[in-house]
Amino acid sequence: MDGLKQIWDTFFDLDLIGSTLPTLLKEGLLNTLFLTVLASAIGLVVGIFLASGLMSRFRILRLPCRWYVDILRGLPHILSIYLIGQGLPLAGLTMFGNWTYGYAALAIGLMEGAYMAEIFRSGFQSVDKGIVEASRSLGMSHTKTMRLIVIPIGFRRVLPALTGQFILVIKSTALVYLLGLAAGQREMFAIAQDTSTNNASLSPLVAAGLFYLAITVPLTYVVNRWDKRMREGRPAEATAPKAVRTEEALV
Repeated sequence: MDGLKQIWDTFFDLDLIGSTLPTLLKEGLLNTLFLTVLASAIGLVVGIFLASGLMSRFRILRLPCRWYVDILRGLPHILSIYLIGQGLPLAGLTMFGNWTYGYAALAIGLMEGAYMAEIFRSGFQSVDKGIVEASRSLGMSHTKTMRLIVIPIGFRRVLPALTGQFILVIKSTALVYLLGLAAGQREMFAIAQDTSTNNASLSPLVAAGLFYLAITVPLTYVVNRWDKRMREGRPAEATAPKAVRTEEALV
């Protein structure tokens, strides 16, 4: 019984969880979502740029993009956070001043951009070559074809995969605590870790885990349904009643 009580107090101290929840909700959740949106925006821009480079006919553009993607995808996230988030200020590149969020979002965004680049590349290359050739036959340049034809079509096709990557960005924000966050800037994991350390209990980390699950699990199911719908199209049953009504109207 003592062993069970110790396990309960370590992981499921309800009083401690209850006292941590308001801070997790008011401060941690908002900061986590803010970091996620900011890092995702950076990742999208970097990903599109890199994908265009990976598809370039010029080796001088293609190779650096390939090296970037391979290196950032190969390094552990925790190491990339340190090298970018702490390395830039130490090297004198203080473009964000003392704003830790800027360095954190940049670090996560640059990492995720490498993954998004491969997603975009696969989407752009899935565009039918006949469409590309038709646009070129109309006198459109390669750049204009990419901007007006390939990128819009390819982007739509990879939306489910991008949403899945957005979920990974949410989880990556838990590593931001490595950069040191001031009061009021902490995301969910940093708050839970500080509270756990001060109270010698892992219950706040369990509470933070529940918040992450409440965000990521529903999103995962939404992404899976969305991806399935885009791959299979609308079910025949869904379109049948409309077809029947159309036929009746014609009669």
